[in-house]
Amino acid sequence: MSKRQAATIAARAGIAQDTAFGAVTPPLYLTSTYELKAFKQPGQYDYSRSNNPTRDLLAETLAELEGGAKAIVTSTGMSACLLALQLLTPDDTLVIPHDCYGGSYRLFTNLAQRKHAFKLVIVNFQQPGWVEQIRLTGAKMIWLETPSNPLLQITDIKAVCELAKSLAALVVVDNTFLSPVLQQPLALGADIVVHSTTKYINGHSDIVGGVLICKDQQQGDELKWWANCLGITGAPFDCYMTLRGLRTLEPRLRLQQENTAKVVAFLTKQPLVAKVYYPGLEEHPGHAIAKSQQRGFGAMCSFDLAANASVLPVFFSALRLFTLAQSLGGIESLICHPGSMTHASMDAAAQQTAGIGPTLIRLSVGIENVDDLLADLQQAFNAVAGAVENTVNQAAPVTANTSNEQQQFRLNPALSAFW
Repeated sequence: MSKRQAATIAARAGIAQDTAFGAVTPPLYLTSTYELKAFKQPGQYDYSRSNNPTRDLLAETLAELEGGAKAIVTSTGMSACLLALQLLTPDDTLVIPHDCYGGSYRLFTNLAQRKHAFKLVIVNFQQPGWVEQIRLTGAKMIWLETPSNPLLQITDIKAVCELAKSLAALVVVDNTFLSPVLQQPLALGADIVVHSTTKYINGHSDIVGGVLICKDQQQGDELKWWANCLGITGAPFDCYMTLRGLRTLEPRLRLQQENTAKVVAFLTKQPLVAKVYYPGLEEHPGHAIAKSQQRGFGAMCSFDLAANASVLPVFFSALRLFTLAQSLGGIESLICHPGSMTHASMDAAAQQTAGIGPTLIRLSVGIENVDDLLADLQQAFNAVAGAVENTVNQAAPVTANTSNEQQQFRLNPALSAFW
């Protein structure tokens, strides 16, 4: 049989493979431990932190989808990132993009500065001179995130991998925003792919998980050893739910991308939108590269609100379908304010360097009827327009307690460090 397509791989994972009772869908193995055949004669499985049939099935499916030799399913997306970093020593240099996800940025900077786990160099891959800058670092690992979170900037994976090869450096790509259905970094030269399976791979916002997929079997075996040693492997039930969500990945993304294209077209015509960030737009600086290395432009987009940040509470409170929440990639449409939510762990200077402004808004477009989504956004823009007009007429803030209202959409300062 010829190589199967992604939709088939995802939909058929584990189907009709049960040898015990002929179950069509694979069973869930919730056991923590396994009986030995005899003294000093363990079977294929002995303890679920090390190996579990449900987790192994998910890992094998994700490895096939990404075209990798081995996948290690982890408890969270961040633990998948942490796992990849076990390949570094204090003498090694890690290169990261200046605009990566806030949680990743926090992990990299704190491990480098507080634990001295490795040397860290932050590079803007969108600016000329990034090649020479990396050459001078003697990098051991180069971390990419393309499209980036939350500005959807595009990095040329092939170009970075060619440079990395000349430096004997590893390339790790966070492929969370696209999933293996829309982008396969290993085929472009990367060594490792990381996903937060919480997002598109599961697609239903009901579990937290991650995966690391290696091109090289030996490297995968080493990282699996570390995952067991650190105790960061995924729970069986979470793996079962992720596998269940994975089956509809391709059709979900197809509809989400269709909806996103219409949402983006709508946003580009809005007077209250200063700029739209979406690689599918021909004027996007990374459009050509995205078109060459992706099989679609994804279902994430961001925009700058063309108004003072004081009206953000008005915009968010007016929405009825777009839910103000962390995360992305679920079947429901979500909206967030990166500066105070997903990237709150970056200080003001780092946010400014990354291009995250005070009125930047990120959308994760779901599978709802797109006309309803557009109507929801329109009435929120109308509410902002009314608030702005009221401000101009009164020559005063929108309300007397604007500062207090603004805090309603911000995380509790005591909790912001966790995001």
